[in-house]
Amino acid sequence: MPSISTPTSTRRPVATPAEGPPPQPAPDDFPKIADQYRRELTAHCYRMTGSVYDAEDMVQETYLRAWRAYDDFEGRSSVRTWLYRIATNVCLTNLDNKARRPLPTGLGMPGAQAHDELVEATEVPWLEPMPDVMVDVTNVDPADVVGNRDSIRLAFVAALQHLPARQRAVLILRDVLRWSAKETAVALDTTAAAVNSALQRAHAQLAEKQLTQGTVEDDLTPELEAMLDRYVRAFWDKDVNALVTMLAHDAVWEMPPFTGWYAGAQNIAALIDHQCPGGAKDMPMIRTSANGQPAFGLYMRQPDGHFEPFHLQVLQLVDGQVRHVSAFFDPALFETFGLPATLPASYSQG
Repeated sequence: MPSISTPTSTRRPVATPAEGPPPQPAPDDFPKIADQYRRELTAHCYRMTGSVYDAEDMVQETYLRAWRAYDDFEGRSSVRTWLYRIATNVCLTNLDNKARRPLPTGLGMPGAQAHDELVEATEVPWLEPMPDVMVDVTNVDPADVVGNRDSIRLAFVAALQHLPARQRAVLILRDVLRWSAKETAVALDTTAAAVNSALQRAHAQLAEKQLTQGTVEDDLTPELEAMLDRYVRAFWDKDVNALVTMLAHDAVWEMPPFTGWYAGAQNIAALIDHQCPGGAKDMPMIRTSANGQPAFGLYMRQPDGHFEPFHLQVLQLVDGQVRHVSAFFDPALFETFGLPATLPASYSQG
């Protein structure tokens, strides 16, 4: 499980008998004190909910509740810990009686073949990708950046969604934030024994389902960057033979809201060749990053020549190849990721 070292807590001065009681916090201080934790709280709420939009809403609700209660904050814990407690419970309330957010590979269905009919399930609340710029924690030690990135990997967040909400919260607080059983128990209004039991059950469930965060390349070497350039070019040229050389032999392709998922480099290439509506020079891609992984917004040429958003790909790279692609068919994600709403007809991949 990933590990994150937390930044130094912001604590209020502890009063001595000679000093008298500590001064009461001023509500006007709250935005300045709390805003420094917004990105990491967004990451926390995203791990809990599996939704970039729900995570934003949960952080807003957290800050609203904290601001209303700030006059009564007595400094028994750091502001950071206090905000995490509020955020966790906001998420638990939000998740009550809600369905988990899966990816197609998590539905328990067998893999599909390239020529199978595409089945769309718009009623499913699918797991969503998260832009790195929304969750990067800039005030962590550089040595902890990899661990911080690991905890928002798409595969890890997808695995979390298989757990009941309270088990999910326990696992995140204990294994990601590295809180003690006692601290976690206080946050969830339970006992340390109950926390340890929930953590054990969470680990057992993930192990039983063989769900892990996956293995990914942490640093993009010049060789990997060159491979990604070839990958983009293969889509622009719709060169499925070139694409096969960059896919791992056991690669997986999934594309919510379509329920099918596809295993094997040749099967994926056939899917793109036969099911993808674009031809050569019809599919430019714009680079971005999601969940600590390389990602691309893929556009599709329209009858009048310009390009519209088609899907957002999040890539998992292993041993110099593309092991897993999650292609999200949700045009709203392009705005969330700061990608252009359209591309002109004159656009060329170069």
